[in-house]
Amino acid sequence: MDLRNKTVMILGGSGLVGHAVARRLLEAEPRRLVLVSLYEDEVRDAAAALDSYRGRAEIVVEWGDVFLPATVARLDRATLLADAGHRDLVIQDLFGDLTDDVLERSLLFQLLTKHKPDAVVDSINTATAFAYQDVFHSARDLLARAAAGDLERAVVEQHVLTLTMPQLIRHVQIMLEGLRRADTKAYIKVGTSGTGGMGFNIPYTHSEERPSRTLMTKSAVAGAHSLLLLLMGRTPGAPATIEVKPTATIAWREIGFGPVKRKGKPIPLVDCPAAVPVAEAFSPGAAGWRDLGKPLEGVYINVGENGLFSRDEFETVTTLGSMEFITPEEVADYVVMELAGRPTGRDIIAALDASTAGPTYRAGILRAHAVERLRALERQSGSRAVAYEMLGPPRLSKLLYEAHLCSLLRRTVRALAGSTAAALAAEAHTLLERDVRLRSQILSVGLPIVAPDGRRIYRGSTVVVPPDPADPLAAASRGWVDLRPEQFGVWIRRAGEMVRQAESRRDLSAESGSDVAWTAIGVEEPIEPARFATWVFAHEDHGERIKR
Repeated sequence: MDLRNKTVMILGGSGLVGHAVARRLLEAEPRRLVLVSLYEDEVRDAAAALDSYRGRAEIVVEWGDVFLPATVARLDRATLLADAGHRDLVIQDLFGDLTDDVLERSLLFQLLTKHKPDAVVDSINTATAFAYQDVFHSARDLLARAAAGDLERAVVEQHVLTLTMPQLIRHVQIMLEGLRRADTKAYIKVGTSGTGGMGFNIPYTHSEERPSRTLMTKSAVAGAHSLLLLLMGRTPGAPATIEVKPTATIAWREIGFGPVKRKGKPIPLVDCPAAVPVAEAFSPGAAGWRDLGKPLEGVYINVGENGLFSRDEFETVTTLGSMEFITPEEVADYVVMELAGRPTGRDIIAALDASTAGPTYRAGILRAHAVERLRALERQSGSRAVAYEMLGPPRLSKLLYEAHLCSLLRRTVRALAGSTAAALAAEAHTLLERDVRLRSQILSVGLPIVAPDGRRIYRGSTVVVPPDPADPLAAASRGWVDLRPEQFGVWIRRAGEMVRQAESRRDLSAESGSDVAWTAIGVEEPIEPARFATWVFAHEDHGERIKR
């Protein structure tokens, strides 16, 4: 991508890597650079530091927690967790369906659709943000309160908001939809291994067992994030998806002398002139130390996200055989080269694409033999197995059974396209009233059957998709066989579209190359449930595979 006169958004734009990426990107003369950070002061300072590099580019700043709805995105986490209304909002947006309302409340979605960046560089350490909420500590507290009979709803809600996977999944869902609607062409994630490239033998802990469970959670989230990005890169309409994953400590921003800060605040200098008895040292109200009224000062090296290190700490972490290190400028160079379309060999999404075991020629050949053997056994046994509802989602079983009913009532695709919905629905109802075996099979696998009048339901002992008490029939689209005329009208329209597609192919009858849709459905062909379901997935759900 030629970045000249383009808009580029950097998530984590005030961080160590984000700032280095910004400097490199400004050399490519974008029209606008949008820096997004957690805190206002940090992102404004970052923009000011870039002023001498920006040339004619406009630098725009935004701030807040991109993992949250915009209305609470500028609150600190303690304030958010303490308020029942805030918790309810976040829980609903996190665990509810991904609706347009959820999207439009999201700060990330708002920023993407507002600025419509041509490219996004995501240098937020997402794995750290979720893992360091410390689900283990929260779980211990939750269990202790439950054992003591002191389990309030607020405590449960606070624990739920530390669960990492729901947060990660919803974040990637919102990211994908935001990028699509912004028509973003490239998304580059700067990821992490969680351990600075070391294994389970990593000696650095969080004052617990080695390896640290918190650190392993960070690695697990980082790995899950990579696989979700692999899926993003295989999604039609998604931007080109790239992840650069440093496996070493990233350092450094500056070397200096002055107040030592932890989480942005100076560490107060304290003293304890006289030793305190062990029994008293850590009891409530313990005392004995005094604040010296000034901050701890010293020589430090600023390594970004990990804070300020002393010389000895830096030497220990970066020594040969330990985490070692990589500079943010080197990471930034990888990012900019990938954006420019110059492969670096450091994109792990491309590596996963290249190294995973996809479909094979042998399997394709054997598929035909397997299908024919299944057909032969169906003829031999006199049974027609349509769906057992073990694969999921239940909607597939619904599509297969409804298409099967169409196949029993109409000989060809063209005949189905010429049907009327009311007549087809009535015939299907009569068929299922008469064919006890087919009706029993549908009900036994857990799919209720909606009668044509929409007021009666056939059901078995198991219902795979339970109804919503407020609107029971809303579940029909997700996993019930629906005999109402409007549903058969949908199948008639689908058949009509298949006919239209076939007629358009006829105009290209002189074509006989490999680009012809040789496996497309023909108008005089019998209705095959599997082919119909596949057509729905490909043409209505846009669920066709784009990589192998």
